[in-house]
Amino acid sequence: MTGCGRSVRALRARVLRRRDDGRAVIEFIFLGILLLLPLLYLVLTMARLQAASFSASLAGREAGRAFVTADGDADGRARAEAAARLAFGDFGFDEDATVSVTCDGSPCLRPEGVVRSDVRIEVRLPLVPDFIAAHVPSSVSVTSTHVSSVDRFVAR
Repeated sequence: MTGCGRSVRALRARVLRRRDDGRAVIEFIFLGILLLLPLLYLVLTMARLQAASFSASLAGREAGRAFVTADGDADGRARAEAAARLAFGDFGFDEDATVSVTCDGSPCLRPEGVVRSDVRIEVRLPLVPDFIAAHVPSSVSVTSTHVSSVDRFVAR
C-alpha cells in the first residue's frame, strides 16, 4: 500500500508540474510588454522635450546674434527670424515655434543697446491622436530667452 501511495503522489506532482510548464514564458512576455511600453513612451517624450530645449536655446541665441550684427532694425528682424527658422528646422520644429525680438530703446542697434529674443516651442506629445488632442491638453511649451548687447564701437 505504501508503494502505491508513493506512486500516486509522484504522479500528482508530475501533473502539477506539467500544468505550470510554459507559463513563466507567457508571464515574462506579458509583464515585459506591460512595463516596456510606458517606459518606451517616456523615453520618446523626454527625447522630444530635450530636442525642443536645445532648439529653443539655439534659436534664441542665434536670433540675438543675427539681430545685433545687422545693418539696420528691419534687416535685423529679418535676419533674426531666418536664423531662428534654421535652428527650428535642424531639430524638426518648423511649425509651432515662434521667435520675437524686443529692444530696450529706439533705435535698437544703438551702441550698448540690449536686444532680447524670446523663443516659444509647442511640443506635441508623441503618439497622441488628433481626436484626443482636441479635448485634452497634449502639448508642452518650451521657452527660452536670450539677451544680446550691441557692441559699443560698431559704427552703423
